[in-house]
Amino acid sequence: MKKYFTILLIILSSFNFGKELTSDKARGFFLAIGVGPRLPVFDFASSSELGYGFNLELSYTDNEYLPFFIFSKIGFETFPGSNDFYKMTDYSNFSTNVLPINLGVRYFFPPVLEQIVLIIPFSEFSLAYSYYEKLHQFKSGTGKSNFLESNSKIGISAGAGISMFLTEFLVTYNYYTDNQFVGFDLKVRLPLFISF
Repeated sequence: MKKYFTILLIILSSFNFGKELTSDKARGFFLAIGVGPRLPVFDFASSSELGYGFNLELSYTDNEYLPFFIFSKIGFETFPGSNDFYKMTDYSNFSTNVLPINLGVRYFFPPVLEQIVLIIPFSEFSLAYSYYEKLHQFKSGTGKSNFLESNSKIGISAGAGISMFLTEFLVTYNYYTDNQFVGFDLKVRLPLFISF
């Protein structure tokens, strides 16, 4: 992790004229934007197809006290209904929209490659609160009324990825009762404030 901060310090040294650079102490806030596909699994996959999502994340670290990053993120995810689900049921349209809010920790492991580009593996774990909205529309002639269902769920998320300094690739498994999915995110992470 100290190597990660050393590289970060060197690149951002233009913002800190006259300061002596060390990797012993570094703290800062980072902003990340992520986007990617969402793959429903298990029971959720029987009614929904591949969706997509995006998120906005704020993270903080202080390597004098914490060997990890603390982060919070908010996002939006949507899952359309599957064609097989429409064929086997009275549904003409079914979709799920999710607004997740996560609070978690991320740990960066030692770099696996430093020669050409810095590649750092990491893992993360978070608790999540999600607001769900499900649209239920039925085929005409079924006698069923269309409706919009709203509820909230508490869940967890665990993931792993690789960081190439400002760019990251992350795979997460997201567990909510009856709504489990695997998320793939391409992220851009930018430093907001760094102090040495």
